[in-house]
Amino acid sequence: MTDALETVQGFLALGGPVVAILLAMSMLALALVLVKFLQFQRAGVGNHAALVAALNQADRGATEAALRTAEMSRTHLAPLAMLALGVEGSSEAARARLTGLAEEALARLQSGFRLLDSIAQIAPLLGLFGTVLGMIAAFQALQETGQNVDPAALAGGIWVALLTTAMGLGVAMPTALALTWLESRVAREARLAMQIIDVALCRGLAQSAGRADG
Repeated sequence: MTDALETVQGFLALGGPVVAILLAMSMLALALVLVKFLQFQRAGVGNHAALVAALNQADRGATEAALRTAEMSRTHLAPLAMLALGVEGSSEAARARLTGLAEEALARLQSGFRLLDSIAQIAPLLGLFGTVLGMIAAFQALQETGQNVDPAALAGGIWVALLTTAMGLGVAMPTALALTWLESRVAREARLAMQIIDVALCRGLAQSAGRADG
């Protein structure tokens, strides 16, 4: 623990306030990603076997059986499915209302995405800003030395300046990857929500198609 604290203090001393800001951003991004993973797990994101079975039953016209199956689901889309299956007939007003409820459920999953996106975009720029500041300081020190230039000291100043760019990229890349994964999961949830609305409001089409083929 002491060694870790000393390492962090060393980075802060080398990179200055820019490294401190990047370190705080990395901790914020990590905490937010962990919170989103926990939220997705509690919401049952991706665990929709019961809902898919209910949709298949509704598509065959077995509305009562579909409702019983949907009740077994513990995911965040289960209330939407049960409400949609309880709607009699199909109307634009019902579709608009159900679509609004679906968007509200998806918005809860998307909370925090803008902050993660901001961190992924700002971290490299902040790292580059720290590098520019470090290079300015290094060349100022070079100017002050006059003709007695120490190449080792100049190289040390440059690599310290580049440290902020490396750290900025190190914060941005994992954050961007985590955000992409989270967004892909929400996109799948959105497709399922629209499928729930379509099947519930137009249930029995599969059964009708089977009779027509017969």
